Formats: sequence, structure tokens, C-alpha cells
Amino acid sequence: MPTNDAPVLPGARASARHVRLSPTKARRVINLVRGLPAKEALTVLQFAPQSASEPVYKVLASAIANAENNEQLDPDALLVSEAFVDEGPTLKRFRPRAQGRAYRIRKRTCHITIGVVAIAAATPRPKAKPAAKKAEEETE
Repeated sequence: MPTNDAPVLPGARASARHVRLSPTKARRVINLVRGLPAKEALTVLQFAPQSASEPVYKVLASAIANAENNEQLDPDALLVSEAFVDEGPTLKRFRPRAQGRAYRIRKRTCHITIGVVAIAAATPRPKAKPAAKKAEEETE
């Protein structure tokens, strides 16, 4: 039986369950931050116009705090590795309509889960000198 020998990166997760928000609307916001550095993702969520960005922001901040306090990881070196939204239970209500009818209202909920991993701090590369300018100066 094959085994998974992939290296496990240190990280943390956070989740919010039974959030009173449509899963499709939450997924729209989650797709904005997946794969971003954690601090940059917080900034994106802070200025996102969708109302779903507030609970997603709180879950991401909680995941960063979990990594910092439980795993002793540097919050500046964190990357949003996994972010997904699952459908929660649906509350069913009725809206009275004309002539004795009733329409069903579905108040949807969702479970938001975000995971962050620590990445090695990238060393800044030295600036490459433009070779084209040097060649032009030598020919003149």
C-alpha cells in the first residue's frame, strides 16, 4: 500500500460552524484569499465589499492566532494553504402568500474552515544589472 511521504509543513487551522450565511456567497470571498500570504489576505478581506468578508476575516485571524500561540510560528511567514466552505444545516421557514398558499424560505448556513502553513522566508534576490544598456554604451 503506498504511503504519503510528503513533508508536513507546520501550520494551524480555524473554523467557524453554523455561520448564518449562504455557502455560495461565502465561497465567493474564500476564493479571493486562497493561496495568499496571511497578512495580505487580511488586507484583501478588510476592504472587500461583500458582507461575507467579515466572518471569513475573523476565521483567518483566528487561524493566524492559533499558529502564533499554539505552534509558535511567525505570523508574517504564514500562507493561506487551505480555505473551504461547507454547507451547514438549513433552517426552513414559511412565508404566507395569497389565497392560503405558503412559500418556503430556506435560511442557509455554512461552515468556514481556513488553514495556514509556515513558509520559509524568501531571501531577496539581488537586482539584475541591465545587460542591454552596457552593450549600448560600449558600442558608442
